Amino acid sequence: MIKEFILKNRSYRRFYEDKTIEMDTLRELVDLARLSPSGANRQGLKYFISNTKEKNDKIYDCLGWAGYLKDWSGPEEGERPSAYLVVVSDTSLGVTLPQDEGIAGQSILLGAVEKGLGGCFIKNINKKKLAEALNLDERYEITLVLALGYPKEEVVIESMNENGDIKYWRDENAVHHVPKRELDDLIL
Repeated sequence: MIKEFILKNRSYRRFYEDKTIEMDTLRELVDLARLSPSGANRQGLKYFISNTKEKNDKIYDCLGWAGYLKDWSGPEEGERPSAYLVVVSDTSLGVTLPQDEGIAGQSILLGAVEKGLGGCFIKNINKKKLAEALNLDERYEITLVLALGYPKEEVVIESMNENGDIKYWRDENAVHHVPKRELDDLIL
């Protein structure tokens, strides 16, 4: 069952924007992160939850999308995420260890898949602009944004080609292709 969720947990970048994700659902996803392991059990991550058009637009304006797709600036109106989780490190609790955002984010996205949702880790963030837009206290350092919604695109995993190119791409039908190394190439 976990492999099925991992296979469905792709980096979705186009969504049915008009399909709302309820605040209770977003809180349940954050609770999965809360219950996940944390380096030295510091539990230094906090979450800004957004599921309204007004807040979502502010967040969207601070993000960069799909670095390998040079001719695509991000999802169009109507295909944007219907929710975001802005992950921050609460510096008043000490240093958050770098693995925490990955552990929390993966827990959230696997929970999202279980609920029929999809999402995307976004690290290309204008952090200063976003902190101002959300009126975040200075003690909160933005580490990650998780875009969430009901996926509107198909994402497929395929074997990496002979030249070892890792870049994802879209075909003429807007299917998103993600090359992956073979298992035997990973095991020493």
